[in-house]
Amino acid sequence: MYDVIVVGGGPSGATAAEVLARAGRNVAMLDRDGRIKPCGGAIPPRLISDFDIPSSQIVARIRTARMISPTQRAVDIHIENGFVGMVDRDKFDEFLRLRAVGHGADRLTGTYLRLERSADGLAMVYREKLSGEEKRLTTRLVIGADGARSNVARTEVPGGDKIPYVIAYHEIIKAPAANASYDPQRCDVVYDGKISPDFYGWIFPHGDSASVGMGTGIDGVDLKQATADLRASAGLSGCETIRREGAPIPLRPMDRWDNGRDVVLAGDAAGVVAPSSGEGIYYAMVGGQVAARAALACLASGRSSELRLARKYFMKEHKTVFKVLRSMQDAYYKSDERRERFVSLCHDIDVQKLTFEAYMNKKLVSARPLAHIKIGIKNVAHLLGLVRPEHV
Repeated sequence: MYDVIVVGGGPSGATAAEVLARAGRNVAMLDRDGRIKPCGGAIPPRLISDFDIPSSQIVARIRTARMISPTQRAVDIHIENGFVGMVDRDKFDEFLRLRAVGHGADRLTGTYLRLERSADGLAMVYREKLSGEEKRLTTRLVIGADGARSNVARTEVPGGDKIPYVIAYHEIIKAPAANASYDPQRCDVVYDGKISPDFYGWIFPHGDSASVGMGTGIDGVDLKQATADLRASAGLSGCETIRREGAPIPLRPMDRWDNGRDVVLAGDAAGVVAPSSGEGIYYAMVGGQVAARAALACLASGRSSELRLARKYFMKEHKTVFKVLRSMQDAYYKSDERRERFVSLCHDIDVQKLTFEAYMNKKLVSARPLAHIKIGIKNVAHLLGLVRPEHV
């Protein structure tokens, strides 16, 4: 009998398993071995400090973000007093899993099949990878951290079968030497409808390698061709391709994260990827943390209503940021003319400072009201078409 079984061993599931194991609970973590999620790999300083990530996991330190418009105008945003860390998801996720095991979590390798309830209680059924056999384990609670198209969410939580998502695709390439178009300390974010009609493309350095990809929620877009076009535009067509990966990314947090009984969701399964930026690692790990804390409260009190605390904790701190980012995506990602205007806004020094202060610390900055007013006026001018798209 486990206290909790965590389905999924990505950053969210591994973090949940570690928190529970550290608290002395009997916890198992089920993971499908060998899966690597497509991801730019960017993590903010707050994640590094909050979750005690060693420097050995940071494969690159990004000092500049370059925003590129549909007409190829570019603005470089220099990151003051810090950096954006880059991790390789295959190594980073495994580090988190091993850390959870080191604190006492049991690691299972296989594919989740279903939950069963009987007079004996709750059981998780999975197919073991090594033997191919169905295994059945009893538990008091389950944390579903099994991704954007979560099977746990789909079958156990109301609304879990209706999560909107975009498809992300990237190629890990062997990084070229630094040159006029590629800087190993700079992230390029490409807002161009030819690359992605409703999201963006990216080039994120990872030391010896780089992640080049894009995302879209529109059916019929050829993700591989769009990525090939992105590589060609950046002079990266001739670089060796190490691997290719694709997966869904959720677009908004679910309205409910638990089933009111014995299941709570975390990470992508709960829809916690930031709108506009698509940032997911930090929010996934926070999601795993709050799901574990809600599970601990439920185990201690015996009240299933405690599982609601996961969403409550998360939204209390991050709801406003998500709303602002969603408004920005809805306003500026709908056409190339709007994307051109968005890059124009990025020239503003206050936009740059407030954006990266919020990114680094995961909080909206309210200490400079005049800057907010000025940005608001410029924002309205662009949205109403009172200035040219290229006006900076």
